[in-house]
Amino acid sequence: MKICVGLSGGVDSSVAALLLKRQGYDVVAMFMQNWHDADATLHGDCEWEEDRFVAELVARKIGIPFYFVDLSKVYRKRVVDYMFDEYARGRTPNPDVLCNREIKFDAFLEKARTLGADFVATGHYCRKQTVTAPDGSTIYRILEGADPNKDQSYFLSQLSQEQLSRALFPIGDLTKAEVRRIAAEADLPSADKKDSQGICFVGKVDLPTFLKQKLESKEGNVVEVYDPWFDADPLYRRQQAILQGLWAAEGPMPVTAPFSPEEKILTSDGAPLGPTPWKDLETLDDETLEQLATPLTYDIRFETETYRSGKKHIRKTRYKENPFGKIVGTHEGAQFYTIGQRKGLGIGGHKDSVFVIATDIPQNIIYIGEGHSHKGLSRRCLRVRNNEIHWIRTDLAMQPGEIRRYRLRIRYRQPLQGATLLQRGSGLYILFDAPQRGITPGQFAVWYDGEEMLGSGVIDA
Repeated sequence: MKICVGLSGGVDSSVAALLLKRQGYDVVAMFMQNWHDADATLHGDCEWEEDRFVAELVARKIGIPFYFVDLSKVYRKRVVDYMFDEYARGRTPNPDVLCNREIKFDAFLEKARTLGADFVATGHYCRKQTVTAPDGSTIYRILEGADPNKDQSYFLSQLSQEQLSRALFPIGDLTKAEVRRIAAEADLPSADKKDSQGICFVGKVDLPTFLKQKLESKEGNVVEVYDPWFDADPLYRRQQAILQGLWAAEGPMPVTAPFSPEEKILTSDGAPLGPTPWKDLETLDDETLEQLATPLTYDIRFETETYRSGKKHIRKTRYKENPFGKIVGTHEGAQFYTIGQRKGLGIGGHKDSVFVIATDIPQNIIYIGEGHSHKGLSRRCLRVRNNEIHWIRTDLAMQPGEIRRYRLRIRYRQPLQGATLLQRGSGLYILFDAPQRGITPGQFAVWYDGEEMLGSGVIDA
């Protein structure tokens, strides 16, 4: 059996290749170049050249053939152009998920097949299993990685059964520390190499600078939203009334997500999923679910007034005080910001941190809120459109009217969250047990049953 390892120059893919070689497989290494423009990276140099050099040294050390393939054109078309389009719409895509679906296990796989490879192997921290269906067909499962701090199954949440049939993950049963140890004992050139950061195959970038390659800068207002706005907004009040009516757990229903530094435990750790805190979910109609999943829109109007200033009583114009909010600054384009963002706002004069709670692309306005407990930062419900739902386990796909309990995450490195999924003709609705910080359209919601990842979907709202 011939296996082509996607050798990136990092320690994870290096150990994946080493383990397969030791197991007696016919192993070849292939390094893919997916990006040419060094101007977008913070380092300003061609990081891929160093990565290729290290990858070639690793292949030589292991004793396997080394190949190079340039996939930059297809990468730009399938990943980067999609990123630009999504940001232009005010959504926040995940390029790493797309890179695995469109490049590593598609375009790269095709190139590997031309070398006679039967499988493609990568250095992802996840596990693959096969089971036999009642009809005798083979079903491929993706399980969490054994390292609770490094599980990377999230990034593979858009793979199909066909792609999984050709995929191998040799280090999924290892921890990062064990991978480092194996690399050091084998004296691999990548043993001490730091993990890559930033956009898949592009590197660490200043995102606004990167996006300005295609998206035009345009100055707009930054509006801070005050708490009284929520007391007056009909949609917010309606959402809270619906949720209070469904709340079945003991004690008051939490309204905002409690702040705690991002936990490191990414796996389910074998803990059972608790009972739902909601009641009567089967009675919810599509209209009510749509209301719960609709993001708030902050249409705050500011009136001006004239006044005289200084000894010469010069006439000036200012905004009248508004109990719902205040214009607190300017920005260079709403499309350069994402919900939940804290850094890069340049807004001072606050006791607590401020966060982006919404962006209005047509009006070019950013809305922010102060503090981790700001109501605009937390939501309970989201929607995935039917054409954006992807089931890895197609045999387990939900049918309209079904309600299931799963664990979910809405971004990488988020601990799994208890939630109820409701499949309707209008889409898949996800109601979380606890409020979630920074639900962001364009990101992937990924659901798990125990340690198995079953599917994912692009958050629409």
